[in-house]
Amino acid sequence: MRIYYDADADPEALSGARVAILGYGSQGHAHAQNLRDSGLQVTVGLRPGSRSWARAEADGFTVREPSRAAADADVVMVLIPDHDQARLFEEGLSEALRPGTLVLFAHGFSIHYGTVRPPAECDVAMVAPKAPGHMVRSCFREQIGCPALLAVQQDSTGRARERALAYARALGATKAGVLETTFREETETDLFGEQAVLCGGVSWLIKAGFETLVEAGYQPELAYFECLHELKLIVDLIYQGGLSLMRYSVSDTAEFGDYTSGPQVIDEHVRESMRELLRRIQDGSFAERWIDENRSGRQAFLARRAAETDQPLERVGRELRGHMAWIRPLAEVPPPEAQAPQPAAAG
Repeated sequence: MRIYYDADADPEALSGARVAILGYGSQGHAHAQNLRDSGLQVTVGLRPGSRSWARAEADGFTVREPSRAAADADVVMVLIPDHDQARLFEEGLSEALRPGTLVLFAHGFSIHYGTVRPPAECDVAMVAPKAPGHMVRSCFREQIGCPALLAVQQDSTGRARERALAYARALGATKAGVLETTFREETETDLFGEQAVLCGGVSWLIKAGFETLVEAGYQPELAYFECLHELKLIVDLIYQGGLSLMRYSVSDTAEFGDYTSGPQVIDEHVRESMRELLRRIQDGSFAERWIDENRSGRQAFLARRAAETDQPLERVGRELRGHMAWIRPLAEVPPPEAQAPQPAAAG
């Protein structure tokens, strides 16, 4: 795998370029501010009525409707949710893009599954930071950068990679390293990681452990501490030094339990389920299901979101965290009654 650093990226490739950042959420605010601090001209593109409009203006950016922002830009970074991107392109963004424009994405879903097809005269590439937006911003300010992935899907100008690398450098990513990949590889590994391990796997493992202890008669509060609260301690160790550091740091009893009991929980049946998840990602059936869910109004998705927020595990957690003054949530989760199914707001 090729890894690019500052010396591999020529900032002059975007000298004088006008950049439109479409979206001002987690990633959008970080991209816009980092690029501006790197000397680029940045405009933010948002739909009228977006909750982020006032925040972007308060941060000193000119804000325009997405197609207007893109029409004046040499580089357009699409940072709105995957399920909104097709509609954005259909509602005028495609027509607004000028030949030679570099169209960037931070995730490959829309391009890989064909829900978005930028004009053939544009360059299409990906610069995908491997961190949430607040870390992309803080690492830039600390001058250490966050690693990112880079891919080129369409190179109409012959300079797509050069310009995408210059964007990655302005974002701060080449300080940490930018790994080259493809839209297909990034999309399929990202979706698999989310479903099998990071979100689906971890969430349901936590719930199963909590419910097993409670069903056996143990206090829910103790079950919460053992199956959820202490997970951060373990993840921090793994993040800093892999599984080896975690096993070195925990007790010998815990390490022995890891070796003997882990394979019983994550057995061949689980591995085959993971293979099936990967097959559905590779053949596009997961993407089709998610696209259909959004086209039909997201009713099932939103109903499930509200139901999961009101699980016993979550109710116990909210009560316990109320006694932990040192915990500062990154965001407030709306109460279950405020999460009734309704159309998602764009922007």
